[in-house]
Amino acid sequence: MESPSTRDFGVRRHILPDQPVNDVDHLTVEEPLEINLRFRRRRTLVRRPISITMRTPGQDQELAVGFLYTEGIIHDRSAIEGIAHGTDSSVTITLTGSLDLKRLERHFYTSSSCGVCGKTSLQALQMNREIHLDPSRPRHSVNFLVQTPRIVREKQSIFERTGGLHAAAIFDPERNLLRVCEDIGRHNAVDKLVGAELLAGRTRFSDLLLFVSGRAGFELIQKSIMSGIPFMAAVGAPSSLSVELARQYGSTLIGFVRENRFNLYSGAGRVLETGEGFLPVSER
Repeated sequence: MESPSTRDFGVRRHILPDQPVNDVDHLTVEEPLEINLRFRRRRTLVRRPISITMRTPGQDQELAVGFLYTEGIIHDRSAIEGIAHGTDSSVTITLTGSLDLKRLERHFYTSSSCGVCGKTSLQALQMNREIHLDPSRPRHSVNFLVQTPRIVREKQSIFERTGGLHAAAIFDPERNLLRVCEDIGRHNAVDKLVGAELLAGRTRFSDLLLFVSGRAGFELIQKSIMSGIPFMAAVGAPSSLSVELARQYGSTLIGFVRENRFNLYSGAGRVLETGEGFLPVSER
């Protein structure tokens, strides 16, 4: 049975040296979602589209809230007065007060592959609120960190059907897996995760570990830092810009996490070196 997140397609499956057979393949759905803002401008209630994102349907409201938070448009849950899900694949978020229109000067088209596109300069990417990450927490051992891909994979229900989804997950300081979100876009999975936590009542993220199933691109470490999450682990490779940003803000960033290894790029003070052969790289 199909779900909103998956769709079945007939395929001709070739597995050599056997003869091809007709089969059904379960694919991840990718559809656009429009995120709109309603806010007061003097005495007028203004509605303005702010993003169109290509996402996997499901947790659309969480995605919209997380996007606003990780992009610095809102700073806490109390900024939201109401959330409405439209029948036209849209979410409209009403803010409690007015909004500085300068924050909306960037108009986004967000694809599932590359995150927020259309940012024309590094200056436009700078954080727009003060971020201070505690350098001493959370702390995790290498023996735990190498287990995170397996722990998260076991909770990826849609990935088991399609193999085409990214996951984002958060762990608390006691190594408990708190939440997993999936999406065809890695950045959407992070926004869904952050938005779900905000809507559930979380007010701070400063003691959490963020796990992502893909590469650690700039947009992901930016969302992590903007949320106040000081520790990010990725199965894939980081980019040079993501490492530079992590070091600038004192965030811990590890990549290429496997069952027996990872690379540590930034924030060695939060990694407990309790395993053989795991030595922090020089933070040159």
